[in-house]
Amino acid sequence: MPPSFTYEVILYGLLVLGGFGFLWVYYDRRDRAFYDAERRRITFHCIRCDHLYRVKRGIDVAPCPRCGHENTRLKF
Repeated sequence: MPPSFTYEVILYGLLVLGGFGFLWVYYDRRDRAFYDAERRRITFHCIRCDHLYRVKRGIDVAPCPRCGHENTRLKF
């Protein structure tokens, strides 16, 4: 009678599915954190040199990277 590898095949399949599930969750969280950080940037418009620029987080006044003029954030 040949040996039966049923349990080993089932265990291997579950390990492979668990590995894919782990990678899916890891990359989903990594991408979500990246896009949330990108989305939370605030847009500014310089009234002196007409330059649009973005700053990472919650400040209401930021200097223009071109001319240094202090500008308030755009509100839509």
